[in-house]
Amino acid sequence: MTLAPSDRRGTALSLSGAAFGYSGATRVRSLDLEVPEGSAVALIGPNGSGKSTLLRGILGLAELTAGTVRVLGTSPDRARRSVGSLPQADTRDVSLPVTLRQVVTMGLYRSRGALRPIGREGRAAVAQALERVGLSGFAARRFGELSGGQQQRGILARALVSDPRLLLLDEPFNGLDRENRETLLRLVRELRDEGRTVIVSTHDLEIAQQACTHVLLLSSGHHLGEPGHPAAFGPLDEALTLDAVQHAFQDTTVELDQHTVTTTRETE
Repeated sequence: MTLAPSDRRGTALSLSGAAFGYSGATRVRSLDLEVPEGSAVALIGPNGSGKSTLLRGILGLAELTAGTVRVLGTSPDRARRSVGSLPQADTRDVSLPVTLRQVVTMGLYRSRGALRPIGREGRAAVAQALERVGLSGFAARRFGELSGGQQQRGILARALVSDPRLLLLDEPFNGLDRENRETLLRLVRELRDEGRTVIVSTHDLEIAQQACTHVLLLSSGHHLGEPGHPAAFGPLDEALTLDAVQHAFQDTTVELDQHTVTTTRETE
């Protein structure tokens, strides 16, 4: 379902002095920002900068150690039914004997419950989500038999099936071939154009340039002795600057132009 476009969109995510971590240990801090609905935000930073922790904090799965967070106008716990997420590929158990259709159907459990029959409407939503990611012909295939890129697209279909207003994508482009990468880029642009909000964690600045409207750069903070400081946030053409990128990737020589990003070593 396509959300109705509006010239007066609200705020999808609001952070004020927000910090997140685990067991009292802060991993990302000092966040003050407002993400408008219908935007696509590239969340960029080196390994250890707290990108995954921030995404988990938006879901209410990481501890809020300071400040406030509002997701779709309410608390993360209350907003969770309207939020879809795609975790990092290396956190999934692909050995389970389930089909791709069953994996996508799991995306309905949060709103409908795992024991309630999904019915005709639910089956239609699953079919539509699979079609959208280009995997209709693979619905009956065992999930673990799919390629890595197909698994990524299948998990994205699981996130889309419940018709979320906000999507959180954690390194969805890692290890993808060109075809799967282009499919995901197209989907991010389409979702943004529909009025949904997308936050995508990546270390690839080219993805930000091709699909996103805003950027949030996080620094590892090693020079300060503490991680997860914001380096910049704002519209892409204002915040994605060479100075901001060099600040975020403190230990890396970065070259940035309209089309390419080159680093001296792997940063994520």
